[in-house]
Amino acid sequence: MPSITLLGEAQLRELVPLDLAAIDQIEAAFLSLATEPVAMPPILRLDLPEHAGEVDVKTAWLPRFDSFAIKVSPGFFNNPSLGLPSLNGLMLVLSARTGMTEAVLLDNGYLTAVRTAAAGAVAARWLARKDARRVALIGAGEQARLQLQALRPVRDIDHVTVWARDAARARSFAECVKGVPCEVSANVHDALAQADIAITTTPSRTPLIRTEDLHPGLHITAMGSDAEHKNELAPGVLATAKYICDRLQQTRVLGELHHALDAGVVKEGESFAELGQVIAGTHRGRTDDADITVCDLTGTGAQDTAIAVLALQRARVLNAGTIFHNDVTL
Repeated sequence: MPSITLLGEAQLRELVPLDLAAIDQIEAAFLSLATEPVAMPPILRLDLPEHAGEVDVKTAWLPRFDSFAIKVSPGFFNNPSLGLPSLNGLMLVLSARTGMTEAVLLDNGYLTAVRTAAAGAVAARWLARKDARRVALIGAGEQARLQLQALRPVRDIDHVTVWARDAARARSFAECVKGVPCEVSANVHDALAQADIAITTTPSRTPLIRTEDLHPGLHITAMGSDAEHKNELAPGVLATAKYICDRLQQTRVLGELHHALDAGVVKEGESFAELGQVIAGTHRGRTDDADITVCDLTGTGAQDTAIAVLALQRARVLNAGTIFHNDVTL
């Protein structure tokens, strides 16, 4: 029987830092979605409301890889009161040829955080103005920090503004930003006023960015609306901006597009470009510096497989991890 590689979070943090290689790996996953016969089923979601819990399961097979991942991502939001983190999770990596388990990545959600931030960098690389230098972060948690970290290799950022519902958290975030000035904004409108790129990183259930917050040349990456009840952009924003998404079949049911459809601002049959199609050159993204662009990122199984494959490839090169032999008598 093939051996199984077991890797924990600390090892995975060393193997897969948030760098240009990770960004390029996620860009390749977007390109695969547009150019290859990727197999990616709908997200499986389990809700446990009595414990403020939710579990998402994502997977995809990409022809360019010999392996694929199945990710289990729980979020239990009462956990902090128990002294436990709200988010954790793991990825199983299986052979695309035999279905045998190749690795168990006990990342506690780290790889998801990396691929999510890398996807934001890919969106900015392809949709933000080339001279974009000022970024507004809506939200002040870990993903806001990672989005900024991922953005800096693809754009020469020289100023940051941050807004969060918890002003103290925003101030703490600003104090930790190194290398560029970071100011705390009193409201979302002020945060976006001079921004070239805005990134929303919250679990908000009500819109945070509205049409009056927009201005020519702005790019928005919205990555918080990964469930039907989450919503960071007012429906009118999508009617005003040029809309691009990670996977249209997902954003129609759980992304920002879902809310615009429900509000009747966007017509049911209207067609939009996916980010992979922009990368492939089959659809147009930003065509003018004055365009307002929105990239709706709900997270895909293709991204999970891509980042998991990168982790396993590096582990094999370095002989990292614990090797487990699960012998079976036939």
